[in-house]
Amino acid sequence: MTLREQREIETDVYQPAEDSQLLAEAACARLPADEDQVVLEVGTGSGYVAGRIAEETPVRVIASDLNPHAVREARGEGVETVRADLVAPFADGAFDAVVFNPPYLPTDPENEWDDWMEHALSGGEDGRAVIDPFLENVGRVLAPDGVVYLLVSSLTGVDEVVERAGEEGFSAVAVADESFPFETLTVLKLFR
Repeated sequence: MTLREQREIETDVYQPAEDSQLLAEAACARLPADEDQVVLEVGTGSGYVAGRIAEETPVRVIASDLNPHAVREARGEGVETVRADLVAPFADGAFDAVVFNPPYLPTDPENEWDDWMEHALSGGEDGRAVIDPFLENVGRVLAPDGVVYLLVSSLTGVDEVVERAGEEGFSAVAVADESFPFETLTVLKLFR
């Protein structure tokens, strides 16, 4: 079954698609081959990205999601998963890297449907309703040399996300991108 076909399954859990694959490949190619490294995947959904990182690198991966259905599904895939809102419950300086495919689709508030898939997809009116608080708080859980791999859509405004990251003390470089008919997906590496 292709990633696109998996997305068409009725579910309360975000299923992997091209964005998940791009983020997983970018992170796996760049994470150090160091078994002492600890990586957090925020918003793991089905656990696809965290599972790929765990399979393809020696790092320890912890995944989190606000959605209890996602936590259950990712755990069922063998991913160490906790229920969490972004990085709230994690200790200061706990992670060498944080990976996040956030909800980024700009959504008119009048058209939101208030279910778990909305939480997985809707980024609010500008597409950054989850990205902004993530950027505000992720630095706290990063180790001193820690990095963030953040997937961003052209629909969300890559330049605006880079600017917001800069306000939080991060430099940003695009490490991967892929174009589709309606958007370009970019993986940003954020570092201090």
